[in-house]
Amino acid sequence: MTAVPVKTPVKSAPKAASWAYAEDLVAESEAAAEARAAAAPLGVAPLGRGTASALTFLASVVHAKAVVEIGTGSGVSGLALFAGMKPDGILTSIDIEPEHQRVARKAFLSVGIPTQRFRLIAGAALNVLPRLSDGAYDLVFIDADKVEYPAYVEQGVRLLRPGGILAVDNALWHDRTADPSNDDDETIAIRDALSMVTDDESLRPALLPVGDGLLVAVKL
Repeated sequence: MTAVPVKTPVKSAPKAASWAYAEDLVAESEAAAEARAAAAPLGVAPLGRGTASALTFLASVVHAKAVVEIGTGSGVSGLALFAGMKPDGILTSIDIEPEHQRVARKAFLSVGIPTQRFRLIAGAALNVLPRLSDGAYDLVFIDADKVEYPAYVEQGVRLLRPGGILAVDNALWHDRTADPSNDDDETIAIRDALSMVTDDESLRPALLPVGDGLLVAVKL
């Protein structure tokens, strides 16, 4: 009988190292790095590079011309969305803090994005979203007040055209979402929002393990 050679297991990198490698695989633009640095003085946590890359990919795949962003931040996510949008695409970005939008506006202008390509609306998202048209948007990105996530999801689905994409940041919420012992208001709201997406028969969802978790769904 011929002996079957036993293969030596290949040593793999620690999971944390692989995660970090994936997060930093796609290079970040100088403008995005500057916007990321501007987030700290604002008290804003910008999305990770992996999440930003995913947003650019999603906007490109859906050929986005009309995008809604709930939570402007310092402009990191907006720059990522613009990088994947059509050259004539328009971003509608909502944030309750005018100072956030001032910083984001500076970031957009620094890379030559003309003012007619973005609408920065300062106000509470739940006051603004109902005024936007049904089925008129290619992509809706949610990254704002976690307690209001279920209401944002409801509005986001309404705004999307068939074939449009919903993207929800912080879906894993610093590892709290998956731990049933965490019952704070924010974690519960995020779980409720995820359930809304997975239970909605008009959506086809997936949870991407990038950054702090990015829930995506395409509207049928």
